Amino acid sequence: MSVRLADRVIQLAYDPGISPKGGGLPGLSVLKNVVNSINMFGIIAVVGALAVSLGVWAWGHHTGGHQAEANGKKGAVVAAGAALGLGAANGIVAFFSGLGSQVH
Repeated sequence: MSVRLADRVIQLAYDPGISPKGGGLPGLSVLKNVVNSINMFGIIAVVGALAVSLGVWAWGHHTGGHQAEANGKKGAVVAAGAALGLGAANGIVAFFSGLGSQVH
């Protein structure tokens, strides 16, 4: 009897039979709207951060403030990276989800 249970547990460990399915829970469309709104808020915030960073960079350059210029450059690079991450988030998750579904 315990051998059959062990075989069943091993089979379950290899293929539990679970896969993502849309529409399984109520409120899924609300959750998607919330996540889309958070992503849009992040993109808008990044635009503001980029504008401020570029302003600090220009101000530091024209006044000879090397520290301000360096901080403006860092802020611009960070804002650009954040924009890249926010814009590519859906594709990154889809890519790794597809990669994960190929693991057997």
